[in-house]
Amino acid sequence: MATTLLLRMPPAGSDETEWLVIDETGVRTGPRQRGPLSLAAAVAHNHRVIALVPATEVMLAEPELPPGSGTKLARAVPFALEELVTDDIDTLHFAIGRRAAGGTTPVVVVARSLLESWIAALREAGLSPHAIYADVSLLPDNPGQTVLWLEESRLSVRRAAGPAFTVEVSPIEEALAVAGIIHEPLHSEGVEAPPPESAVLYTTQEDWAAVQDTFNRLQDRFASLKVQLLPEGPLMWLARQLPDMQAINLLQGEYAPSEDYGSHWRRWRVAAFLAMGLLGTHIAAESLALHQARKQSAELKTSLEQVFSSALPGERPADPRRQMMTRLAQIRGAAAGPQYFLRTLQSLSGALAGRPNTSVDALSYRDATLDLKITAPSVGELSQFSQLMSKQGLTAEIQSSNPVGSAVEGRMQIRSAALAGPK
Repeated sequence: MATTLLLRMPPAGSDETEWLVIDETGVRTGPRQRGPLSLAAAVAHNHRVIALVPATEVMLAEPELPPGSGTKLARAVPFALEELVTDDIDTLHFAIGRRAAGGTTPVVVVARSLLESWIAALREAGLSPHAIYADVSLLPDNPGQTVLWLEESRLSVRRAAGPAFTVEVSPIEEALAVAGIIHEPLHSEGVEAPPPESAVLYTTQEDWAAVQDTFNRLQDRFASLKVQLLPEGPLMWLARQLPDMQAINLLQGEYAPSEDYGSHWRRWRVAAFLAMGLLGTHIAAESLALHQARKQSAELKTSLEQVFSSALPGERPADPRRQMMTRLAQIRGAAAGPQYFLRTLQSLSGALAGRPNTSVDALSYRDATLDLKITAPSVGELSQFSQLMSKQGLTAEIQSSNPVGSAVEGRMQIRSAALAGPK
């Protein structure tokens, strides 16, 4: 089962971070740990590494982009977001996600220098990241409620529509107002205030204790408010969302991780050895089958030579099949009766195949002549049958025809045209 070392990048000026190991379903396989990145590298063996970076350092957007993919789409993204960023677009890195059903495309924007510093810090500690995600991109989706995540002075918001975002404003009441979660009452006549939102707030016990009084006071500014405490911190909560989320990996383009062929070999070497063993067994079995086939071929050749010598004494078997066919043709040519009889039956069978309502009731063969008693739907059908036999190089003469019920019973004589003559 594939496992992942999920860690949060330490804040600026600090090397202290936290991490845990999870399986492919997002369930942790060990305790949450804290310490420097170098300590995380000590437990990263045989795990893929995913790093989470704070959403305050990146920008998430969902612009409408022209159709396209690859390099063409990557060139269009900076210009689509040019009005939303304040830095020179040449200093920014744009990571692109999968186009949504509504036509928008999720994009994460980060300063190149900052992304490079994260990669350098991880590699310096001995970590090779498989992916780097904005932590806010792992917020769960709740179609019926607005999801809030409060961590110290950071308030992250995810609504059913639009990208998640983070504001860093204190106190919490101002942060909620800046995020558009609560609204000041409107006193202007004719202006209707936006409806209050239903929200679920995720936070730790410590952070909740600092803001509980404020939320109690603002309770009537929400349609509903539910609080979910995170006793083990947010990392375990975010990890559970990882398997089902379509988070955008910042390691794209020139920052895409290179293939670690050594780790791939270590992972698949047992399967490779088993495959090699299976291949060896298959080759051995095929070699044995080939040996047996050669032995049977030699035995068959000996038997064929014995039969040939009995059938054609005195002849050398250069091409036994051709020699036997030639001698058989000579034998058939010496006796015209059987040859013409078989040919006439073959032509008769072909003519009857396309006429399901025509049947032969009786036949007799003598002196290269085939006499038929035949039943057909009409006299015209008998005549057509006679013409069809004539096209086969045979002479077909209708001797008589008598109506029998709704059909016609006729007598016909068929001879080879080569042998036809005055009777």
